[in-house]
Amino acid sequence: MSSELRQSVRRRAGKRCEYCRLLDWLTESGPFHVEHILPKQHGGGNEPSNLAWACSRCNSHKGTNLVGIDPDTTLQVSLFHPRRQEWDDHFVCDGPRIHGRTPTGRATAWLLEMNAERRLEIRALLIRAKLW
Repeated sequence: MSSELRQSVRRRAGKRCEYCRLLDWLTESGPFHVEHILPKQHGGGNEPSNLAWACSRCNSHKGTNLVGIDPDTTLQVSLFHPRRQEWDDHFVCDGPRIHGRTPTGRATAWLLEMNAERRLEIRALLIRAKLW
């Protein structure tokens, strides 16, 4: 993947993880990756419409998953697709915590562990610093 494409994906994402919204310049976020929304193993390619900017935690938790389980209904649902869906339609922040508004949002937040202790700590620090 070219450096130009990588930087284009990063700029489009506003230098934030397109899933958990952590800023990519925070050392606590770990390295960021160009993530294949539809994984290569499932036929996804390197076209910009299939690429997202993701922190290492979201990328590793998502892996090759296309679906997750909505913890409220226990139904299998599609995961959030940052190119086809709007973040605010599926998620809401309550202080440092990210809640799913929809089955897709709940399943994605749960699978990607968006509210793991360290992520909550980082978001709380960002809120205090008025960077969130």
